[in-house]
Amino acid sequence: MSGTPRPGRPEKAERPAGRLRRMLDRLSTPQEELESEELQEDAQTTTGCTRIAATGDRQLVTVTGTLRTVTLQPRAGVPALEAELFDGTAPLDVVWLGRRSITGIEPGRKLIASGRVCMNHGRRVLFNPKYELKPLGRE
Repeated sequence: MSGTPRPGRPEKAERPAGRLRRMLDRLSTPQEELESEELQEDAQTTTGCTRIAATGDRQLVTVTGTLRTVTLQPRAGVPALEAELFDGTAPLDVVWLGRRSITGIEPGRKLIASGRVCMNHGRRVLFNPKYELKPLGRE
């Protein structure tokens, strides 16, 4: 009886490392890397979104991620609300010209943004995008 495996159940030697291995891997992985993986999974599951790392200059895109920083930076004497959006692959600067603040735009908030990407000093920037804030309960 012990010489033949049961149908539908693999032998112990054939089983992958399983839960314990995944748990040990997760415990030994840096927190930043874990958050990056979660953001990448979220970006993949959000329909119609492009990974930030895959965006190019002057490309119309829809991206999703988490706002890491939100700052008020004047540009040419005009107030500009700037935020860094990160999806686990690359950062994207999101800039709303003429705005000092926008309700709901705060660090840690997840959103979907659409617009035309431009390169500014080697960084991807999205000026005055259309955006949709993700509900807080889904985080």
